[in-house]
Amino acid sequence: MNTTNFVHPRDQIVEIMKRIYGYGMTTTSGGNLSILDSEGNMWISPGSVDKGTLRPEDIVCVKADGTVVGIHKPSSEFPFHRHIYKLRPDIKAVLHAHPAALVAFSITGRKPNTSLLTKAAEICGDIGFAGYEVPGSEALGNLVSAEFEKGHNCILLQNHGVCTSGKDLLEAFERFETLDYLARIEIKAEALGKIRPLDAETRALSRTLEKKLMPEFIPAEHSVRECELREEMVKLINRSYNRMLSFSTDGTFSARVSQDQFLVTPKGLDRMNLRNDELVLIQDNYREMGKIPSRAAGFFKAIYDTHPWVNAIIVSKPVNVMGYAVTEEKIDTKTIPESYILLRDIVDIPCAEHYKDPMATVKKIAPNAPVIMLRNDCLLTVGSTLLQAFDRLEVAEFCANSLLASKRLGGVKPINEEQKKDLIKAFHLPE
Repeated sequence: MNTTNFVHPRDQIVEIMKRIYGYGMTTTSGGNLSILDSEGNMWISPGSVDKGTLRPEDIVCVKADGTVVGIHKPSSEFPFHRHIYKLRPDIKAVLHAHPAALVAFSITGRKPNTSLLTKAAEICGDIGFAGYEVPGSEALGNLVSAEFEKGHNCILLQNHGVCTSGKDLLEAFERFETLDYLARIEIKAEALGKIRPLDAETRALSRTLEKKLMPEFIPAEHSVRECELREEMVKLINRSYNRMLSFSTDGTFSARVSQDQFLVTPKGLDRMNLRNDELVLIQDNYREMGKIPSRAAGFFKAIYDTHPWVNAIIVSKPVNVMGYAVTEEKIDTKTIPESYILLRDIVDIPCAEHYKDPMATVKKIAPNAPVIMLRNDCLLTVGSTLLQAFDRLEVAEFCANSLLASKRLGGVKPINEEQKKDLIKAFHLPE
């Protein structure tokens, strides 16, 4: 759903609810979504209908005059949706759900720390917190809408869940997804030790890459290799999203087409529904006409120019890895042979250092150092093929997950130095 202009509101609601339920962010009876159309009609998910099997015909329309059209009653939380739209004319979509991680914050009276990651504060803004009231009541509607009236777009509901808003449903979902993701990272990080949030200066520094846009060019042709890579990239981007290794508008994939060309994901488009033709071809220092590439395109070009053996690059933020990335802990890859063989020792770089001197990061990439963790930012993997770079992303997340679990079982006993040397010799790994 990269554009909502030609998608009916009921279809948008069904698709987003399918994601929320499918990723375990709500239950059969929990959660509600709404869209306010240009005629002032509110399209809203129904009450007491299985969220796992929601159909377009189940969506209810509440007309501007209050008339209800549909085969069901609107969600019991209709009052706070109505209040929000009344007080914030800029809001056109509202999302409410009960993901476990955010419920954990709501029942402890805490808000996730948006300073943990570079772009989180930009996406979510300041988080509001509404007190408890009976679900579905006018009193709850008043409390929630009062927080939105203050300018918040993400609200935690005490002992209840979360509510987010946006100019469209995808933006509301992006905020919801990012906030839930932050909550899960913070919970992981709490189990590791001291959490290290970013200061305002470093967050501002991370946005400097967005200032410059490459000039455009019209490709003379789209080669067979380019077409094949477009198809492979979209499949792996979709797989990454389904395996929760990336989220709706985050996660950047790239593949080398030729010596002076590479493909990269576009900026801001929904990864779940990305099409082959939406990927951006970069040639020399030019971008394919009419498309805006990921802000990392220039950085990726520097990697390809410096390392001829690199044919694919992935940047993502898998939850377990990022739990380590926002603390002072390091990921020990010597857990099982596969982890060390694929990842080697992960290079650890502070976020501020990277944004001050990206070329220093580029130079640290090597055949024996194909994975880099940028603290509070992302995990970067490279490979001779796209599948190898993706494999490294998956294995890094599995490794981090295993390490977190091992802490509850008494701590990890890594492969020792002698065993590590045996692996290097047996698999002819670069020294």
